[in-house]
Amino acid sequence: MDHKTLELATDNFGDSNMLGAGGFGCVYHGKLEGNLCVAVKRLSGGNLDAIKEFQTEVELLSKIQHPNIITLLGYSIHADTRLLIYELMEYGSLETQLHGPSRGSALTWHLRMKIALDAARGLEYLHEHCHPPVIHRDLKSSNILLDSNFNAKLSDFGLAILDGTQNKNNIKLSGTLGYVAPEYLLDGKLTDKSDVYAFGVVLLELLLGRKPVEKIAPARCQSMVTWAMPQLTDRSKLPNIVDPVIRNSVDLKHLYQVAAVAVLCVQPEPSYRPLITDILHSLVPLVPVELGGTLREAKAVATTPLEI
Repeated sequence: MDHKTLELATDNFGDSNMLGAGGFGCVYHGKLEGNLCVAVKRLSGGNLDAIKEFQTEVELLSKIQHPNIITLLGYSIHADTRLLIYELMEYGSLETQLHGPSRGSALTWHLRMKIALDAARGLEYLHEHCHPPVIHRDLKSSNILLDSNFNAKLSDFGLAILDGTQNKNNIKLSGTLGYVAPEYLLDGKLTDKSDVYAFGVVLLELLLGRKPVEKIAPARCQSMVTWAMPQLTDRSKLPNIVDPVIRNSVDLKHLYQVAAVAVLCVQPEPSYRPLITDILHSLVPLVPVELGGTLREAKAVATTPLEI
């Protein structure tokens, strides 16, 4: 895609068009011919890691097509500037929706379950239907994007690897604090179960409305997984730690089921974690039919613990 066209589309990458910024660079709102609105990611830094991530993103997303994976519309290389052009996701990232100014107020219980189901479908495609399988390696709420109907799509594939085609011992340790599986952090061991761990953390974010790592003192942080684990398995305590936004609208039976899935996903031992396909099958019955699941009627909100 022509660089000049992208400059015009983003008002010369003006601040008023900026959608977000991070270590990778900045993302801008752009308008192409025919009033097509897009997101343009301008990557900063010309080091080898940045170039490799750009190449990986382009190579993978050029081959992958799935309703729950972001669509790459094009790219541009101009001098040291590398640009990626994506479909625009109107509601931004799950992280912004959950932890931004609205504090998750737009996300009902059923919408949260739909987002979890969409993310699981995207991951299942990567793990089970790509050959060789793809390990995302950086799944987190900021990399789950939402369109105007709250359809969720996985994004940011710069750290992804093809399982079985690369020597994992030579891969630089990467990821985001709070989402990185313990075996990867300690031993550099990387499998599809690393993504499952990160998915479990996202599921807990949806459930609890908390960040994966929270600062509790100037020099002290607390892991959401460590804090929540004892309470997730205690049915008397679990309802009290649920995000207040959804606390009074959750069917307790469904709450216990989702908590049980999350607990399995974040098990320290990778072999105890479920496959993403099993997670998918657990979530489908909790999502209403009109949102892509199989739940046919909204159950009355339970006020007392129910037995599964």
